[in-house]
Amino acid sequence: MDSTEGISHTGFHAGSFSARDETRVAAEAARRRVRIMSATLHEPLPHHEPVAAPAARLALKTDGPSRGLLDGAWWPRSRDLLSELPALTDVLDPLWGRITRIAVNPKYWPVIPHEIAVGGHVVKVGWFSPEIDPHKLLLLSYGTGRWDLLVVPPETETKSAARLMAAASDYDGPPLTASALMAADETRHAVSTADRPLEPDEAGKYGDGPASAAVPARTDRASRLVIGM
Repeated sequence: MDSTEGISHTGFHAGSFSARDETRVAAEAARRRVRIMSATLHEPLPHHEPVAAPAARLALKTDGPSRGLLDGAWWPRSRDLLSELPALTDVLDPLWGRITRIAVNPKYWPVIPHEIAVGGHVVKVGWFSPEIDPHKLLLLSYGTGRWDLLVVPPETETKSAARLMAAASDYDGPPLTASALMAADETRHAVSTADRPLEPDEAGKYGDGPASAAVPARTDRASRLVIGM
């Protein structure tokens, strides 16, 4: 009886020791798996270089005997002045001196902030109606001068935008206001479309039809500076 109890007692302790040992080994293996999984799940994310904002799309008159009513044209990608103006001033500041103020007609600008931080300085923003043409942007550079740009609507198709920008920056074109220039292009397009509708396979071949006198299709490229097109 005593020997049997002794054997059982010894066997019990031996079995308990083996179970604890196995438990410890299993726990250590589990911890290793957790460490491996953690290292896998928390790898450093790849570093992405910041994407530069697209350049402003501009066509500007170069120096000449007469500026006319417009100094060129700007084709923004949206009607958001906060996002569009920095790219514009990046180009104009070196050419015209630091732009300090702009003014617009609020008709086509849903939000007009009082000021916008651009390139390390602040541009004051104002609006006037009806003193400023709805299709024009007025820019002022402190102590340097004033410039007036036609604003080509962001949704304008590429061919129409190119015609408008060429006309606004051409010294040989008629001295039209921004709105008159827009209206002339719309009339020209309507007339050319009514003259003979093009088949779908002809549209790309022949373009938009003959040019009108109001908005010249050709321009002396030496008289203007084209940027971001």
